[in-house]
This record gives sequence, structure tokens and C-alpha cells, in this order.
Amino acid sequence: MIMEGRRTFGVLLAIVGTFAIAPLLAILYYTFVNGGQLDFSQISRMFENDRMWHTLGNSLLLGVLVIMGTTIIALPMALIRTKTSLIKFDWLDIILTIPFMTPPYIGSMGWILFMQNNGFLQQLIPSASWMSDYFFSLFGMVMVMSLHLFPFLYLMLRNTLLRINGSFLDAALIFGRNPWRNWAKIVLPLLVSSYVLGILLIFIKTLAEFGTPATFGSRIGFQVFTTEIHSYLSRWPVDISMATSLSLFLLSVCLIIWYFQNLIGRKNTYSVLSGKTQAVREMKDKWYIKLGAWLYVGIVLLFSIGIPYFSIIVTSLQKVRGDGLSAGNFSLASYQAVFTSGSAGLSAFLNSIVFSFITASVTAVIGLFIALYIKKGETKKQQVLDFFSLMPNIIPGIVFVVGLIMFWNSPLLPATIYNTKTMVVVTYCVLFLPYSVQYTKSSLSQLDQSIFQSAAIFGRSSWDVYRHIFIPLLMQGILAGMMMTFIISMRELVAGLLILPPSVETGATFIYSQFEQGNVGLGMAVAVITVAMTVIFMFLLDWLQKRGGHAGA
Repeated sequence: MIMEGRRTFGVLLAIVGTFAIAPLLAILYYTFVNGGQLDFSQISRMFENDRMWHTLGNSLLLGVLVIMGTTIIALPMALIRTKTSLIKFDWLDIILTIPFMTPPYIGSMGWILFMQNNGFLQQLIPSASWMSDYFFSLFGMVMVMSLHLFPFLYLMLRNTLLRINGSFLDAALIFGRNPWRNWAKIVLPLLVSSYVLGILLIFIKTLAEFGTPATFGSRIGFQVFTTEIHSYLSRWPVDISMATSLSLFLLSVCLIIWYFQNLIGRKNTYSVLSGKTQAVREMKDKWYIKLGAWLYVGIVLLFSIGIPYFSIIVTSLQKVRGDGLSAGNFSLASYQAVFTSGSAGLSAFLNSIVFSFITASVTAVIGLFIALYIKKGETKKQQVLDFFSLMPNIIPGIVFVVGLIMFWNSPLLPATIYNTKTMVVVTYCVLFLPYSVQYTKSSLSQLDQSIFQSAAIFGRSSWDVYRHIFIPLLMQGILAGMMMTFIISMRELVAGLLILPPSVETGATFIYSQFEQGNVGLGMAVAVITVAMTVIFMFLLDWLQKRGGHAGA
């Protein structure tokens, strides 16, 4: 078959190498090479910098606190959705993923607008003004980030609890122990592996996060690694060596965490499913359990979606911010300004759509070829290609962006795409290729081996086999990957801030700049449109996955 040759592996590895390996090699080069000679002075300079250690302490502290915050929210939610009558409301999972799919800087801006002096909270409840001082602190930053990231941990815990067959607990009850002891001795140990994997990923995502630290953290003076790297590249005097050194350090921390995550995953994985079909048990709760469950879900949705979205939507509709929530102070002027032909907001939004669509299309094609070659990852070559294609999911985006800037500014290249729109698309493709690969691989894993055997005797060329058999069968996975890539590309902020050409903006950078400059209404109008598009695509993605599941069944 075409996808199994040595030449195919070389071509795919060259593409992935240019995408994933070259930027990291560029960081290593600019960190350790000076004037053609090995030079470790920059690393020494970094470690001697007290600011670096302070930033490291902030990042690690933030990561630990966000783990605690997401656990407090996600664990009870997972138990409620699997062990109470709320298990039958599948639509809740879609609603609960909205905070994670909302760009973090937009959620952070919504909370800032709500809690700041003379913000919406004080306008609604004047006596609550004392809460602003408590909110604009590390506590508030942790809360905002936890409300953004908890769906990730919740889904992992929920899926694990659903996979734990009820027969485990039935056997334990026969054994004669009480239900609470059974939970402690059976369910929790089975849950630990997924929980540890989840919190390690949460920790990596917290270290890699830029949007909330840039908006909320800068307001309270809490610097982390991502904002520190950005400051060295965006403020005068530009210090490229320090930016690459910090990027290398952040890369090393994330790779170590990823290694331990894989180690724990291999050593603490248990089989919780058998061939026997699980019986669907009808949940009948007492009234106070049902009330408490719905109350908890309502509070979480209020804080994670209700408050930030209320602030964003209301701000986008206000004529004059100083007049607050008074009657007659609302209009669609900001939306009209955005959709006015030639306006900066419309231009930025259209740029986002074009960049995201091209990125989704390019990564879909590359991801298809990579997934077809990798298949189940049985050979060393397949495993190597699989690892390199997933690297952008392991390593913080800002590290790749710094590496790409260094790589495409190398004097060794005959030409460069730096400071062009092509650079934007290439950067997005580097960051979001794993989504296309994973969704296509997931669809490929559902194909029975007999399909491959039938294809082998199809009697036509290999291209006909792929065109008439594999691609139609994989189309739902390809489209799902394209949708996810489009959604994530539309919200990308740090790449836009660092690599967009002069006078070119995306929706994300436009929202950020308008918020920083105080023209909040226009920025929030673009934010509402971006979020609305994200939610629509989320429902389409869920429909596509359910349709694929029914087709597979």
C-alpha cells in the first residue's frame, strides 16, 4: 500500500520535522550557540536572575492551586452525573464543555468587567463592593482558571466512573462490607489513575496558559512563564536569548511532567470492562439529593458561563459604559460597527475565519496521511511519527511560537515567511495538527481489519482504494478534526500577538487590544460573535460524533 513505504515515512517525517522538531532545534541553537561556538553563559544568566525564580515559583504555585480548584469543581460534578438521576441528561455534558471551549482571555475579561470597581456586581448589589478587593488577587485568578479548565478533568473522571461496571460494587456488597468502605476500597483506587493523569494535564495546561495571566495576572502583578517570555519578545529592549532560555526551561518542565504522566498511565491502568453488556440502572434519588445535585450544577454553570457571558454580552450592547445598566443605555451600535464594511473589527474577524479555514484544510490533509501511516502504531517508525505529531499537545504553544520565530529568521534559510500571512497559517498548523491526527486516528481505529483485507484484493490501484474506501469511511473523523482545529484556531491569542504582520489583526488580537485600550464594547461584540460561532461548531461536532457512533454500531 502507498502509506506503508519507506519513502512515505521519509516525506511525512520531513513534514512533521519541519513543523514540530525544527522550532525546538532553533530554540536549542539560539540558547547554546553564540558566534558559532557553544556558549552556556545564557543559561547561567537565566539561573542567576532572581526574577526567573520568582516567576517559576508563581507558575508552580498557580499550577498546584488550579489543580485543587478543578478538583473541587470536577469531582462532585462527575459523581453527580454518574451516581444520581442526572445521569440521563446527556445535554449537560455539552453545556459543561462550553467553559473549556470559551477562549480563556474572554472568560477572564468577563469576570474583570463584572467584579471591577463600578462593575456589574456593584451596579446590581452596591453593598457587595468589598468583594472586589478579595477577587482581584491570586484567589480570583485561580478561580477563573479553574472554572475554565474543570470540564477537562470532569470528563476524564466521568468517563472512568461510567466504565466501572456495577458488578464490582455488587460483588463488594456480597462480600459484606458497607457501601462507604466499598467506595474507598474499590471505586477510588480505580479512579486514582485517571485523576492523576487528569491533574498532570491540568498542570501542563496551566503552565502553558497565556490568556488569563495576560489579562487577569497583569492586573494583579502576578507574572508567570508565558507572560514573561512574551514580555522579553514584545517590549523594548527585546531580549531574544532570555526568551529562548525561558522557553527551553518551560519545555523541559512540561516534558518531565509528560514523562511521569505516561509512567503512571502504564503502571496504574486497570481493566474495568468485560464482554458482558452492562445493565442500565434506573436512578431514583431522594428529593433532597436531586435538589442538591441540581443546585450544585446550577451554581457551577452560573460561575463558569452565566457571569462571564452576562458581562460580555451586556458590555457589547452598552452605548456608554459610564451609564451602566440604566434603561435606554443599550443598542446594537457595536455590532453595526463590527459589520461595517472596511471596519477594523470586521477585517480582524474575517482574517480569523480565513486563517482558521486554511489551517483546518491543510492539517486535515496532513493529518489524514499521518493517521493512515500510523494506524495502530505497531512499528518503531509509526510510533516515532505518532510521537512527533503529538508534540504540540505536550509542549506549550508559546514555546513553539518562539521556536518558529527563531527558525524562520535563521540566516541559513534562502527565504523566509516571517512577517507574512503565510507565517500565521504555518504557526497555526504547527500548533493544531494533533487534533486532525487524533480525530482521524480515532475513526481509523473503528474500522474492522476485514476492511483492510478486502481493500487488499479490491483489484485497483492503491489510490483508488484510499479514494473509494478509506477516505469515505474516515470522512466523519476528518470533518470532526477540521471543526475542532477551526474552533481552536479562531481563539488563538499568543501566536497572533507575536507573529502577525504589521497592520494585520485576528479576532483574538483585536479583542485583546480593544480591552487593553479601553474600547471594550467593540471588542466584546467581536467576542460574542466568536463565542457564538464556537458554540454552534461544538453542537455540530457533538452531532457528528453521535452520528459516527450510531454508524459504527
